[in-house]
Amino acid sequence: MPGLLLGDELPNFEVESTAGTVKLHEYFGDSWGILFSHPRDYTPVCTTELGRVARLSGEFSKRNVKLIALSVDNLEDHHGWSKDILAYNYEKSEGNELPYPIIADSKRELAVTLGMLDPVEKDKDGMPVTARSVFIVGPDKKLKLSLLYPHTTGRSFDEILRVVDSLQLTAQKRVATPTEWMPGGCVMVPPNMPEDEAAALFPIGVFSKELPSGRKYLRYTPDPLDRKGCEPPPAEPELPTSLE
Repeated sequence: MPGLLLGDELPNFEVESTAGTVKLHEYFGDSWGILFSHPRDYTPVCTTELGRVARLSGEFSKRNVKLIALSVDNLEDHHGWSKDILAYNYEKSEGNELPYPIIADSKRELAVTLGMLDPVEKDKDGMPVTARSVFIVGPDKKLKLSLLYPHTTGRSFDEILRVVDSLQLTAQKRVATPTEWMPGGCVMVPPNMPEDEAAALFPIGVFSKELPSGRKYLRYTPDPLDRKGCEPPPAEPELPTSLE
Protein backbone atom coordinates (compact mmCIF):
# COMPACT_ATOMS: atom_id res chain seq x y z
CA MET A 1 0.00 0.00 0.00
CA PRO A 2 1.34 3.46 -0.81
CA GLY A 3 2.13 5.76 2.05
CA LEU A 4 3.69 9.09 3.01
CA LEU A 5 7.21 9.03 4.47
CA LEU A 6 9.01 11.68 6.52
CA GLY A 7 10.22 14.41 4.22
CA ASP A 8 7.71 13.60 1.47
CA GLU A 9 5.50 16.37 0.19
CA LEU A 10 1.82 16.07 0.99
CA PRO A 11 -0.07 15.53 -2.30
CA ASN A 12 -2.12 18.59 -3.24
CA PHE A 13 -5.40 16.68 -3.40
CA GLU A 14 -8.61 18.52 -4.24
CA VAL A 15 -11.16 17.20 -1.74
CA GLU A 16 -14.79 17.65 -0.80
CA SER A 17 -15.20 18.69 2.80
CA THR A 18 -17.71 20.22 5.20
CA ALA A 19 -16.11 23.57 4.31
CA GLY A 20 -16.63 23.00 0.58
CA THR A 21 -14.12 21.97 -2.09
CA VAL A 22 -10.55 22.64 -0.99
CA LYS A 23 -7.04 21.90 -2.20
CA LEU A 24 -4.85 20.77 0.65
CA HIS A 25 -1.87 23.03 -0.11
CA GLU A 26 -4.05 26.09 -0.46
CA TYR A 27 -6.02 25.17 2.64
CA PHE A 28 -2.92 24.91 4.82
CA GLY A 29 -1.30 27.94 3.17
CA ASP A 30 1.76 29.18 5.08
CA SER A 31 0.62 27.46 8.27
CA TRP A 32 1.58 24.17 9.79
CA GLY A 33 -1.05 21.55 9.09
CA ILE A 34 -2.53 18.47 10.69
CA LEU A 35 -4.53 15.96 8.65
CA PHE A 36 -6.06 13.26 10.83
CA SER A 37 -8.35 10.40 9.90
CA HIS A 38 -10.92 8.39 11.84
CA PRO A 39 -12.57 5.06 10.98
CA ARG A 40 -16.26 5.97 10.72
CA ASP A 41 -18.80 8.65 11.60
CA TYR A 42 -21.27 7.95 14.41
CA THR A 43 -18.78 5.78 16.32
CA PRO A 44 -17.90 6.21 20.02
CA VAL A 45 -14.10 6.55 20.11
CA CYS A 46 -14.10 8.93 17.15
CA THR A 47 -16.72 11.10 18.85
CA THR A 48 -14.45 11.60 21.86
CA GLU A 49 -11.44 12.31 19.65
CA LEU A 50 -13.00 14.90 17.39
CA GLY A 51 -14.55 16.59 20.38
CA ARG A 52 -11.14 16.87 22.05
CA VAL A 53 -9.66 18.37 18.89
CA ALA A 54 -12.50 20.91 18.86
CA ARG A 55 -11.66 21.88 22.44
CA LEU A 56 -7.97 22.24 21.57
CA SER A 57 -8.53 24.07 18.29
CA GLY A 58 -7.73 27.43 19.88
CA GLU A 59 -4.39 26.10 21.14
CA PHE A 60 -3.52 24.78 17.69
CA SER A 61 -4.46 28.16 16.19
CA LYS A 62 -2.07 29.93 18.59
CA ARG A 63 0.67 27.78 17.12
CA ASN A 64 -0.30 28.63 13.53
CA VAL A 65 -1.64 25.11 12.90
CA LYS A 66 -4.63 24.41 10.66
CA LEU A 67 -6.62 21.22 11.19
CA ILE A 68 -8.57 19.01 8.82
CA ALA A 69 -10.12 15.59 9.49
CA LEU A 70 -10.99 12.75 7.14
CA SER A 71 -13.12 9.64 6.93
CA VAL A 72 -14.69 7.53 4.19
CA ASP A 73 -18.23 8.68 5.05
CA ASN A 74 -20.20 11.26 3.08
CA LEU A 75 -20.76 14.94 3.73
CA GLU A 76 -24.33 14.48 4.94
CA ASP A 77 -23.10 12.10 7.64
CA HIS A 78 -20.26 14.48 8.54
CA HIS A 79 -22.66 17.39 9.10
CA GLY A 80 -25.13 15.32 11.08
CA TRP A 81 -22.47 13.67 13.21
CA SER A 82 -20.85 17.05 13.98
CA LYS A 83 -23.96 17.94 15.99
CA ASP A 84 -23.56 14.78 18.09
CA ILE A 85 -19.87 15.51 18.69
CA LEU A 86 -20.61 19.02 19.91
CA ALA A 87 -23.55 17.90 22.04
CA TYR A 88 -21.48 15.17 23.72
CA ASN A 89 -18.33 17.20 24.32
CA TYR A 90 -19.82 20.53 25.42
CA GLU A 91 -22.21 21.32 28.23
CA LYS A 92 -23.79 24.11 26.17
CA SER A 93 -24.51 24.28 22.48
CA GLU A 94 -21.52 25.40 20.40
CA GLY A 95 -23.33 25.57 17.07
CA ASN A 96 -23.78 22.82 14.52
CA GLU A 97 -20.33 22.69 12.93
CA LEU A 98 -16.89 21.81 14.21
CA PRO A 99 -14.13 24.46 14.13
CA TYR A 100 -12.33 22.51 11.39
CA PRO A 101 -13.56 20.72 8.24
CA ILE A 102 -13.97 16.98 7.67
CA ILE A 103 -13.02 15.50 4.30
CA ALA A 104 -15.45 13.06 2.67
CA ASP A 105 -13.07 10.51 1.13
CA SER A 106 -15.82 8.14 -0.02
CA LYS A 107 -13.71 6.78 -2.91
CA ARG A 108 -10.78 6.20 -0.50
CA GLU A 109 -8.41 7.96 -2.90
CA LEU A 110 -6.63 10.03 -0.26
CA ALA A 111 -6.72 7.21 2.30
CA VAL A 112 -5.05 4.79 -0.14
CA THR A 113 -2.41 7.30 -1.27
CA LEU A 114 -1.43 8.14 2.31
CA GLY A 115 -1.57 4.56 3.60
CA MET A 116 -4.41 5.22 6.03
CA LEU A 117 -6.55 2.14 5.48
CA ASP A 118 -6.98 -0.44 8.26
CA PRO A 119 -6.88 -3.96 6.72
CA VAL A 120 -8.72 -5.43 9.72
CA GLU A 121 -11.56 -2.98 10.30
CA LYS A 122 -14.09 -3.09 7.44
CA ASP A 123 -17.50 -1.61 6.70
CA LYS A 124 -20.74 -3.51 6.01
CA ASP A 125 -19.67 -4.01 2.38
CA GLY A 126 -16.36 -5.56 3.38
CA MET A 127 -14.33 -2.48 2.42
CA PRO A 128 -11.47 -1.38 4.72
CA VAL A 129 -12.03 1.86 6.60
CA THR A 130 -9.47 4.41 7.70
CA ALA A 131 -7.25 3.83 10.71
CA ARG A 132 -6.53 6.60 13.22
CA SER A 133 -3.77 8.39 11.31
CA VAL A 134 -2.12 11.73 12.02
CA PHE A 135 0.03 13.61 9.52
CA ILE A 136 1.77 16.82 10.61
CA VAL A 137 3.18 18.91 7.77
CA GLY A 138 5.26 22.06 7.92
CA PRO A 139 4.69 25.29 5.99
CA ASP A 140 6.76 23.68 3.20
CA LYS A 141 4.01 20.99 2.90
CA LYS A 142 6.50 18.25 3.78
CA LEU A 143 5.70 15.55 6.31
CA LYS A 144 7.32 16.20 9.69
CA LEU A 145 5.63 13.48 11.76
CA SER A 146 3.11 10.67 11.34
CA LEU A 147 1.20 8.42 13.75
CA LEU A 148 -0.93 5.37 13.05
CA TYR A 149 -3.31 3.92 15.66
CA PRO A 150 -5.72 0.99 15.35
CA HIS A 151 -9.45 1.66 15.47
CA THR A 152 -9.75 0.43 19.09
CA THR A 153 -7.27 2.93 20.58
CA GLY A 154 -8.10 6.62 20.85
CA ARG A 155 -5.34 9.17 20.35
CA SER A 156 -4.10 11.78 22.82
CA PHE A 157 -4.36 15.12 21.07
CA ASP A 158 -2.74 16.78 24.08
CA GLU A 159 0.34 14.74 23.15
CA ILE A 160 0.00 15.84 19.53
CA LEU A 161 -0.10 19.46 20.72
CA ARG A 162 3.11 18.80 22.70
CA VAL A 163 4.68 17.26 19.59
CA VAL A 164 3.83 20.40 17.59
CA ASP A 165 5.67 22.50 20.19
CA SER A 166 8.73 20.26 19.81
CA LEU A 167 8.61 20.26 16.01
CA GLN A 168 8.32 24.03 15.83
CA LEU A 169 11.09 24.59 18.36
CA THR A 170 13.51 22.18 16.69
CA ALA A 171 12.71 23.67 13.28
CA GLN A 172 13.81 27.08 14.57
CA LYS A 173 16.67 26.13 16.88
CA ARG A 174 19.43 23.52 16.67
CA VAL A 175 18.23 21.49 19.62
CA ALA A 176 16.42 18.25 20.36
CA THR A 177 13.76 17.60 23.01
CA PRO A 178 14.08 14.75 25.53
CA THR A 179 11.39 12.35 26.64
CA GLU A 180 8.36 13.98 28.30
CA TRP A 181 9.65 17.44 27.31
CA MET A 182 7.28 20.37 27.77
CA PRO A 183 7.82 23.99 26.67
CA GLY A 184 10.16 25.73 29.08
CA GLY A 185 11.92 22.50 30.03
CA CYS A 186 15.53 21.62 29.31
CA VAL A 187 16.37 20.83 25.71
CA MET A 188 19.29 18.77 24.46
CA VAL A 189 22.31 19.80 22.44
CA PRO A 190 22.85 17.59 19.36
CA PRO A 191 25.71 15.14 19.98
CA ASN A 192 27.50 16.10 16.75
CA MET A 193 27.78 19.77 17.76
CA PRO A 194 31.33 20.70 18.92
CA GLU A 195 31.61 22.13 22.44
CA ASP A 196 32.91 25.52 21.30
CA GLU A 197 30.03 25.89 18.86
CA ALA A 198 27.52 24.87 21.54
CA ALA A 199 28.98 27.42 23.97
CA ALA A 200 28.62 30.17 21.37
CA LEU A 201 25.14 29.12 20.31
CA PHE A 202 23.79 28.68 23.86
CA PRO A 203 25.35 31.47 25.98
CA ILE A 204 23.08 30.74 28.96
CA GLY A 205 25.04 27.54 29.45
CA VAL A 206 25.45 23.92 28.39
CA PHE A 207 25.43 21.30 31.12
CA SER A 208 26.88 17.82 30.64
CA LYS A 209 26.08 14.73 32.66
CA GLU A 210 29.03 12.56 33.59
CA LEU A 211 28.45 9.03 32.33
CA PRO A 212 30.33 5.72 32.80
CA SER A 213 31.35 5.76 29.14
CA GLY A 214 33.11 9.08 29.61
CA ARG A 215 31.34 10.44 26.56
CA LYS A 216 29.74 13.86 27.00
CA TYR A 217 26.77 13.34 24.71
CA LEU A 218 24.08 13.99 27.36
CA ARG A 219 24.15 17.78 27.18
CA TYR A 220 21.35 20.09 28.28
CA THR A 221 20.62 23.77 27.81
CA PRO A 222 17.61 25.95 28.72
CA ASP A 223 14.76 26.20 26.23
CA PRO A 224 16.02 28.92 23.83
CA LEU A 225 12.47 30.25 23.42
CA ASP A 226 11.93 30.46 27.19
CA ARG A 227 15.38 31.28 28.64
CA LYS A 228 14.34 30.86 32.28
CA GLY A 229 16.90 28.20 33.08
CA CYS A 230 15.97 24.62 33.76
CA GLU A 231 16.68 21.47 35.68
CA PRO A 232 17.39 18.39 33.55
CA PRO A 233 14.59 15.82 33.76
CA PRO A 234 15.24 12.93 36.17
CA ALA A 235 16.10 9.47 34.91
CA GLU A 236 15.60 6.04 36.46
CA PRO A 237 17.34 5.80 38.86
CA GLU A 238 17.01 9.48 39.72
CA LEU A 239 19.83 11.74 38.55
CA PRO A 240 21.79 13.81 41.08
CA THR A 241 20.36 17.30 41.53
CA SER A 242 23.59 18.97 40.34
CA LEU A 243 25.36 18.40 37.05
CA GLU A 244 29.10 18.34 36.62
